[in-house]
Amino acid sequence: MARTKQPAVRREPSSEYASRHNGNWSSSKHVNGMLSEKPIAAPTRDGQETGIAQLVVAVTGIYGSFLTWAYLQEKLTTTPYGDPSSPDVFKFPVFLNTVQSTFAATTGALYLYLSTPKGNPVPPIIPSSGMLFPLFLVAVTSALSSPFGYASLAHIDYITFLLAKSCKLLPVMLLHITIFRKRYPLYKYLVVAAVTAGVAVFTLHSGKKSHKSPSTVVQERNYPWGLLLLTINLLFDGLTNSTQDYIFGTFKPYSGPQMMCANNMMATACTAIYLLTSPWLVHTGIGDWVGMGLTGSSGELRAALEFLAKYPTVWRDVLGFAACGAVGQVFIFYTLSAFSSVVLVTITVTRKMATMILSVFAFGHHLSQMQWFGVALVFGGIGVEGMIQRREKLAKQVAAGASEKGEKKDL
Repeated sequence: MARTKQPAVRREPSSEYASRHNGNWSSSKHVNGMLSEKPIAAPTRDGQETGIAQLVVAVTGIYGSFLTWAYLQEKLTTTPYGDPSSPDVFKFPVFLNTVQSTFAATTGALYLYLSTPKGNPVPPIIPSSGMLFPLFLVAVTSALSSPFGYASLAHIDYITFLLAKSCKLLPVMLLHITIFRKRYPLYKYLVVAAVTAGVAVFTLHSGKKSHKSPSTVVQERNYPWGLLLLTINLLFDGLTNSTQDYIFGTFKPYSGPQMMCANNMMATACTAIYLLTSPWLVHTGIGDWVGMGLTGSSGELRAALEFLAKYPTVWRDVLGFAACGAVGQVFIFYTLSAFSSVVLVTITVTRKMATMILSVFAFGHHLSQMQWFGVALVFGGIGVEGMIQRREKLAKQVAAGASEKGEKKDL
């Protein structure tokens, strides 16, 4: 029997790979310094094929969950309870973190199950033992990050906290340059310069010009110490993002729902161990050094439960905060899977601006003209970066389309 000549087979680029679990092709994309993965759909521009309705769902979900999350975060950390002459303040960041990560792990497992195509096995949360150490590192850095951030709020206002948290590009780039020896285009350094300048202008014009909300507890504040704590928080955030980048780039295929579930499960384990051992640690030198005595001699877990028993209405804010954080993560992964990363960056930047405006009006903050100028520098730099990334993405799509047409002509 005569052999027939087989048609030429086009090899796919190495950045695309087939999922062993669902048979779909997936693609790697960098988002805010992290590598995320999403199924490849038919070529569209910024998710036009998915429809306006899905975009509205994505925007509403991210805005609704994270604006509420930020409002409850500021309310929990600044509201005094009890006698005005000797008010109590919620100061249990590890407990709050544990509740949120527990919610997020449960939500992530449900999301992973529901997002698996019918008839296919659910992907394992940790498919390789080689992932255990980097996942553990992500869990530890994310668990350590929040307490430093909450501790900084005792010395700086929430607006400064929000502005600095919008500048995660700086620690991510620093760690990539120093640890991974990565180089960036010139515009990235200019964006970082604009963002840094904006934060500096905002910080230098803070001082006593910001009028605190009547609900804010009057206490002695150490602004430089607060900025140092916030810097440590940002460095831990940067290390978390860089390690996630390594995991997504090394262990393929690995999806966002798997990462969400694994990260929050391990973070819950880390913080739960801390809470259970805190009654013993508080009486050691380690406890004195990290200031564990501030939450009471019986440890943070017992102190937090006693506080919530004394003020049971706080449970509503704690559970609402945890639920909003978990749901918000799901909407982020949903947006990545349905649209391009450019859409997510646009939603994220505008959401942070909306969060800042909400904080100003909801909690009575006052910003000077120079502080608004600093805010404009920060979000202007981030916005310019998003525009350049969008232009580069569209140029790559055009080039890929032209290349594909040329290959068809050759065939």
